[in-house]
Amino acid sequence: MESLVNLFVKAVFVENVVFAYFLGMCSFLAVSKKIKTAFGLGLAVIFVMLLTTPLNYLILTYMLKEGALTWIHPSLASVDLTFLAFILFISTIAGAVQLVEMVIEKFLPALYSSLGIFLPLITVNCAILGTSLFMQEREYGFAETAVFSLGAGFGFFLAIVLLAGIRERLRYSNVPAPLQGLGMAMFITALMGLAFLSFSGIKL
Repeated sequence: MESLVNLFVKAVFVENVVFAYFLGMCSFLAVSKKIKTAFGLGLAVIFVMLLTTPLNYLILTYMLKEGALTWIHPSLASVDLTFLAFILFISTIAGAVQLVEMVIEKFLPALYSSLGIFLPLITVNCAILGTSLFMQEREYGFAETAVFSLGAGFGFFLAIVLLAGIRERLRYSNVPAPLQGLGMAMFITALMGLAFLSFSGIKL
C-alpha cells in the first residue's frame, strides 16, 4: 500500500507529465486561458487516462506479450504481438475520448463549446499515450498501472488548472507587449517546471 501511495505522489509531483516530460503541451497551453475550461479538460484527461491505461495493460498482458495467448491454445505460446502495442493503445484512447466527447456534449454543452477542437484532440494527447508507454516500459502490475494513471492524470489536471489561474490573474497585470499571450504562458510554464523540479529531491 505504501509503495502505491509513493507511486501516486511521484506521478503527480516528481514525474509530472507536463513539467518533467513536457507531454501534452499543445492542449496544456491552448486550453489554460480560463479556469473553467482548464478544469473541464483536466477532468476529461483524468477519466481517459484512468480508463485507457489499465485497459491497455490488460490488452498488453493477455493479447500482445509473448506467451499471452496461451489462454486460447498452448500452441500460441511463441506468438509475440507487442509490435502492435502502439496502434492498439491509440485505438483504445480514441474510443475512450469519443465516449467522453459524447457525454460532455450531451450534459455540458457550454463546456463542450468552450473546449472546441481540443476535446477530440485528447486522442492524440501525448501525455495519455505516454502514460501507457511508461506502463509498458516499466512493467507495472495492474494495481501499479491504475495508481500511476490516476496520478499522471491528476498531475496534468493540477498543472493546467494552476496555469489557468495564473493566466487569469495576469489579465489585470501590466505585462510587456512582447510577452503577452502565449509568450508569458511559456515563461510561467518554465518557472512552474522549475518549482516542480524541487520535488525530485523528496525521497519516497
